[in-house]
Amino acid sequence: MKKVVLKLDFADEKIKQKAMKKVSGLSGLESIALDPKDKKLTLTGDIDPVAVVGKLRKLCFTEILSVGPAKEPEKKKEEPKKAEPKKEEPKKKEDDPAQLLKAYQAYYQQPYYYQHHQPPPPPAYFNRSVEEDPNGCVIC
Repeated sequence: MKKVVLKLDFADEKIKQKAMKKVSGLSGLESIALDPKDKKLTLTGDIDPVAVVGKLRKLCFTEILSVGPAKEPEKKKEEPKKAEPKKEEPKKKEDDPAQLLKAYQAYYQQPYYYQHHQPPPPPAYFNRSVEEDPNGCVIC
């Protein structure tokens, strides 16, 4: 479970609705909270923050503010049973929030409007001279 806080730069209500629709269709999502005043979107669940930002960048400028574990409600303390030595499992590199943030920043170094657009094609006209086309009409 992760808690991801994103900052969205949406201009109007329509873009906000489209962003909510895109995010709500993600698998592994537990809850969504949108704060329109601060333009923050909080997502909780088993989700990849970089993939979420990739989807939202198609609509508006999106930035990761924080990635961390979701707060779980406090459980009642139970009496400790016999302590058995547990084998420690190595941490997965995918779950480290600092690494996710670094990967996100490396992937999105340029602003969103430069990534998806190609330069315009060259103009379709060209100059022709008399030497290239001797049969062309020339007014002397």
